[in-house]
Amino acid sequence: MTTALETLTGHKDRVWNVSWNPQGTILTTCGSDRSIRLWAKEGGTWISKNILTEAHSRTVRFVAWSPCGNTMASASFDATVNIWDCKSGEIECIATLEGHENEVKCVSWSASGSLLATCSRDKSVWVWEVGEDDEYECLAVMPSHTQDVKKVIFHPNDDILASASYDNSIKLYKEDSDDWSVFCTLNGHESTVWSIAFNSSGERLASCSDDRTVKIWQEYKPGNSEGIATPNKESVWKCVCTLSGHHDRPIYDISWCRLTGAIATSCGDDTIHIFKEQENSDKNAPIFNLLLTIPEAHSEDVNSVAWNPTVAGLLASGSDDGSVKLWDFSHMF
Repeated sequence: MTTALETLTGHKDRVWNVSWNPQGTILTTCGSDRSIRLWAKEGGTWISKNILTEAHSRTVRFVAWSPCGNTMASASFDATVNIWDCKSGEIECIATLEGHENEVKCVSWSASGSLLATCSRDKSVWVWEVGEDDEYECLAVMPSHTQDVKKVIFHPNDDILASASYDNSIKLYKEDSDDWSVFCTLNGHESTVWSIAFNSSGERLASCSDDRTVKIWQEYKPGNSEGIATPNKESVWKCVCTLSGHHDRPIYDISWCRLTGAIATSCGDDTIHIFKEQENSDKNAPIFNLLLTIPEAHSEDVNSVAWNPTVAGLLASGSDDGSVKLWDFSHMF
């Protein structure tokens, strides 16, 4: 039986999100107790280094680090996003972004750090420009989904944004003539798309859903060797693999490790699954093998998983049971 490397306790209610700083030295967790906790390794164990006890007036749903690791953004059910300066030992809230009409579910930084995206229960996706002197200007408001938007994530290299929604779809956006717009809609899931994750190159996107499946989407650029049509000379994305039969309940989160290529999923059946693409499988019909299932990884729903960006095989998970766990899968890769 696989056991956790460490169990981190302190949250007084469900943990909604776990995320790493770019250096992999700080783990951030947040939840229904309205707090944000920052954990760091000291003397061989992970300890709580900072607790932002009243980070928001309601549940903190998501925390994302800027690419340089100096700034955090937190999304909350209080309909705001807070920007935190983490350069010094003291963590200070330096800006509050307002405008969403309802709960903000997720926030994501672009690879350049010059853009921030937010999404909400109000069905909209917003793109913000990160200016000098900690000024944030809204560049675009996109009411492109018909339901609650659960997740936004920027492409790892380009200024391309993806969003996942309660309306069962995924949308891809980019800037066009000083405005942001949808250039591709991915349909295929039969229920809420809870989370999405790009691979390291950004040529693939993984999605997980209430329909208990994981889908792998492949980008086909104009002039692709497969001869797939690209109308208007825009890339098209096609589902090239569906992973089903592994999960008994909704899959809430998915994380694609940029070091090993492994995919971790967290689920409403309290389990964590680890998948990896079979060597030499066809790019256009890849085979992903289930490497490991951890039943009862937590005692309640596992809401979030995140691979450490610098330590191969180190995974964090957060749960409705209020705990955060660290797992070492380095021996598998």
